[in-house]
Amino acid sequence: MEAYVNVRRMGLRVLLAVCDAELLGTILRDGKIIFEVRRDFYDGLKMSVEEAVDLMEQCTIVNMVGRNIVEKAVERGLIHQDAILDISGVPHAQIVKL
Repeated sequence: MEAYVNVRRMGLRVLLAVCDAELLGTILRDGKIIFEVRRDFYDGLKMSVEEAVDLMEQCTIVNMVGRNIVEKAVERGLIHQDAILDISGVPHAQIVKL
């Protein structure tokens, strides 16, 4: 299982955008929700899901989309199941460390 990761540094904050590899460039639609897995936001290094989740621990803000990446983040205790938004059967979650 692979994911695309894009790391952006903004002062003291580090933003990680990560998506399951097969979702890059897709559009998810669920009622009024239209969620674009945009290349300009998510595209970066391609790595294993495990490596991507390791990066999450070093970041202050994480935006993740995809079954593989979100499930691994839950397994590692980085997010709670109740914090996951389902968009057309695809999980999306965010982490913000203050």
